[in-house]
Amino acid sequence: MLDEREFELINIIGGDLGANQRVLSRRMNLSLGMTNLLIRRLVTKGYIRIRQLNKKKVEYLLTPKGFAEKMQKSVRYTIKTVHSIGLVKKSLAALLKAEHDTGVRKFYILGDSDLAGLIELTARESYGDGVEMMRTEALVKTMMDGVVLVCREQAVSDGSEVLRVVNVIEELARSSALVGQSMVAGV
Repeated sequence: MLDEREFELINIIGGDLGANQRVLSRRMNLSLGMTNLLIRRLVTKGYIRIRQLNKKKVEYLLTPKGFAEKMQKSVRYTIKTVHSIGLVKKSLAALLKAEHDTGVRKFYILGDSDLAGLIELTARESYGDGVEMMRTEALVKTMMDGVVLVCREQAVSDGSEVLRVVNVIEELARSSALVGQSMVAGV
């Protein structure tokens, strides 16, 4: 198995054939000596090979074993990411259901991020046209008839009082912490 630094080096070498050790060490934020050590370790393990171009210049190439490892890790990472998105969607669905069960049908999404898009997708899948979703960049006085879902680190307020504000990022962090605790407890 490769450690994180070795895998990072394989990714860089796989994407930048002309990189020399200085370029690699800068891109990895490592000393030249540490980069040299990692390269030698990967050569010994059979993940990369060094081809001498001339007296002063070498080329680093992924071996079939290195390429296979890069692909396997990429696939595992993609599967893990898709699974994580599924967990976030479940948490969002629970959050929206809790608000919907109290009679809320209008949601203002504060922020324009991928999370905002995921909230809209989850709401459409759960309620179709039964809820109204609107994106906004600021809290305004007209938001007295719904719930504001904050999808960024800090909400910007104009001092107006809105019906209810839910920081989605905090709620997701709280729900993931509870999931982690229940998994540790064996629930």
